[in-house]
Amino acid sequence: MSDTKDTGGNTGGRKPLTVSRKTSGTVKQSFSHGRSKQVVVETKKRRTVGPGGSEGGGSAPASGSGKGEPSLEQKLKAIAAQRGITVAELIAQQKALAERKAQQNAREKEIEKDKAAQERLRSEQERKLQEQKEREEAEARRKAEEEARKAAEAAEKERTERASKSSRAKSDFQPAQGAPDPAAEESSGRGKRGKSGRDDRNNDRSRNEAPSRGGRGGDSRRRGKLTITSALGDDADRQRSLASVRRARERERERRGGGGGDREKVSVEVTLPETITLQDLAGRMNERVADVVKFMIQQGEMLRGNDIIDADTAELIAEEFGHTVKRVAESDVEIGLEGAEDDPKDLKPRPPIVTIMGHVDHGKTSLLDALRKTDVVSGEAGGITQHIGAYQVKLKSGERITFLDTPGHAAFTAMRARGATATDIAIIVVAADDSVMPQTIESINHAKAAGVPIIIAVNKSDLETADPNKVLTDLLQHDVQVESMGGETQSVAVSAKTGMGLDELTDAISLQAELLELKANPNRDADGIVVESQLDKGRGPVATVLVKRGTLQRGDIVVAGTQWGKVRALVDERGQQLKDAGPSQPVEVLGLDGAPDPGEAFVVVDTEARAREITDYRIRTKRQVAGKAGAAARASLDQLMNRLKEGAVETSELPVVVKGDVQGSVEAISQSLDKLSTEEVRARVIHGAVGGISESDVLLAKSSEAPIFAFNVRANKQARELAEKEGVEIRYYSVIYDLIDDVKATLSGMLAPEKRETFIGYAEILEVFNITKVGKVAGCRISEGKVLRGCGVRLLRDDVVIHEGKLKTLKRFKDEVNEVSSGMECGMAFERYDDIRVGDKIECFQVEEIARTLD
Repeated sequence: MSDTKDTGGNTGGRKPLTVSRKTSGTVKQSFSHGRSKQVVVETKKRRTVGPGGSEGGGSAPASGSGKGEPSLEQKLKAIAAQRGITVAELIAQQKALAERKAQQNAREKEIEKDKAAQERLRSEQERKLQEQKEREEAEARRKAEEEARKAAEAAEKERTERASKSSRAKSDFQPAQGAPDPAAEESSGRGKRGKSGRDDRNNDRSRNEAPSRGGRGGDSRRRGKLTITSALGDDADRQRSLASVRRARERERERRGGGGGDREKVSVEVTLPETITLQDLAGRMNERVADVVKFMIQQGEMLRGNDIIDADTAELIAEEFGHTVKRVAESDVEIGLEGAEDDPKDLKPRPPIVTIMGHVDHGKTSLLDALRKTDVVSGEAGGITQHIGAYQVKLKSGERITFLDTPGHAAFTAMRARGATATDIAIIVVAADDSVMPQTIESINHAKAAGVPIIIAVNKSDLETADPNKVLTDLLQHDVQVESMGGETQSVAVSAKTGMGLDELTDAISLQAELLELKANPNRDADGIVVESQLDKGRGPVATVLVKRGTLQRGDIVVAGTQWGKVRALVDERGQQLKDAGPSQPVEVLGLDGAPDPGEAFVVVDTEARAREITDYRIRTKRQVAGKAGAAARASLDQLMNRLKEGAVETSELPVVVKGDVQGSVEAISQSLDKLSTEEVRARVIHGAVGGISESDVLLAKSSEAPIFAFNVRANKQARELAEKEGVEIRYYSVIYDLIDDVKATLSGMLAPEKRETFIGYAEILEVFNITKVGKVAGCRISEGKVLRGCGVRLLRDDVVIHEGKLKTLKRFKDEVNEVSSGMECGMAFERYDDIRVGDKIECFQVEEIARTLD
């Protein structure tokens, strides 16, 4: 019987042999409180269909292997019919699923491969880092052992030397009659143990073992803590502390004098200013501050690192440390600040700078308005110019002219002087109906002192009362000779109101500028002059500058007097933002750290460090000058006190706090108040600054008992409330005339009244009575005039004044009277004076007080 027959045929009622697809088992489940349960688990194996349609991936016949079992095609058809697709589509889906699973398995294998590679790389890096760390630790241990070995050798050498010295000292000192000396033994033992660390036998052993020190078994290694047993033991080594080793190493370094392992000393050139701190000096010498301080202590000077020494002392210290010295002055920081001179090839024509000067109310600003076609006069308080205005005008021909408008009031002398020094041409405006006035003469003198050419503008020539010839004739008295009278000074008759002569005036300016050949190099760092400065609430410090050379750009670092900053913005007179400003152009500069003083020169520097260095030097210099001025003032005050003691003078002060809108106004007010001062009264500005009134100003005024004069500024709410609370007076002004008049009136009230003496009569003493509780009373007869009670009296004896005082008592019989006329008798007594005699003569007078005013 064949196998086929046995497998596929009838088996006589027995089932064919098959593999069971189900496996069963039990699993014990544990629960809380000790409970458990046996659970029967059955596991079914899934039958999979391979790509070839065979079960389990192997080859199988198309028909079923058992009786009644459906064939594979029937199964596929049944599954396809169930899914609503054909058998071919089902087979294609199965193939796609198999391929996708194969691709996913491949990707997972690649990911696992990459992870393995990264893990190998990470482990390799960790291994390298560990090896490097081990090498570094080994190198550090080697260096530490080397240093310990060197230190041990140096210590051993020192112990050997000390032991030999101790042994020599012991052999030289012998006690009397050979008796042992306990003190000597103790000292010797201490020396042997303290200096060599062992006895003679151990010294020999240490000398034999010295070459092996520094190794793993050397004696220099510390083998535990110092105990009483090891310290008292004769054969045990005494262990040295780390501090002792360091001291021995330091002594060895000092003994070598910086040689051996120490770095070789390098001599450097030390730049020394006039004063320097020890810390800065040590840094410039590349020395330790402690060494420099130690040297100064050895010289008997107890100084610290931040103490300041002069250049001579610093030079001695540097030379002692083996360095060369280069002496410089603090003022050297300003060397080369203005830059090199310009090459004539680089010079290009620039607009002229014209300053309009003259007496107050002669039409300077009105004339400029006519040129600018604007109205500035209406914006000035009281119709007068109180600031230096800087404007640039473009003519019809395309030429540009920069104008500076200066105030004409007497208080603004400094402003006119600054305008004259910053200008190329000065236009002196003289009113045809008023002729030459004091500020006209002053303006002429400023222009001549500055060496600038003058153009005379005879304004208000359209008036009926105008007399231009009188103006030109009066100018001859001040050495100003116009062309019409044979001189070289140009003169133009103009009218700011009607516009007459404006073209002739601009032609005269252009002609004068052409003769001057004004040129500047625009391709360089800018420099110029500060015309005006103020503190704007919204913009901060604002400086009006006039560029003389170069081009000022945004972002430049500018130094102006004691202030510096980076230019944040450039604004012209029309309020327009500019990127740069060329020669002869006036602009407002924003970005400085403070308001510079008008008249200060400004320059552009390379770095902020240079700017800080220059301003720090200028601030120190200004402080020193102020200190010297204070010393001089104290000396003057001492002289004044001496004069007060002598009764020669009595000075009253009016302290004031001045706050203005611009620096020039504060300066003008301060100078005007100084001019009002006399020997008897004076106004002292204890604080003057730009900006609004703050609480600190009120507190300062309160402590100084001074009023606050506010010129074109106001106090904030907090300052106003504080001033009302503290009783501080704040006066607001917009015209400088009013401020000066008020101060003048106040100072006049402080003047001591003038005393005028008036003679009223003579009296002769006929008898002297001594009355109890009253004193001596003179019985007198009025020989001339009259006598009034309480009047002043002088006692004359032989026509010599021996007393001057006041009449205390005037009686007629027993009654007090107010007046006694000529020919009548009366009783008279003096205040605090009794030395009267018969025959003396009494002169009676009255003193009248007359109020005085300042001229």
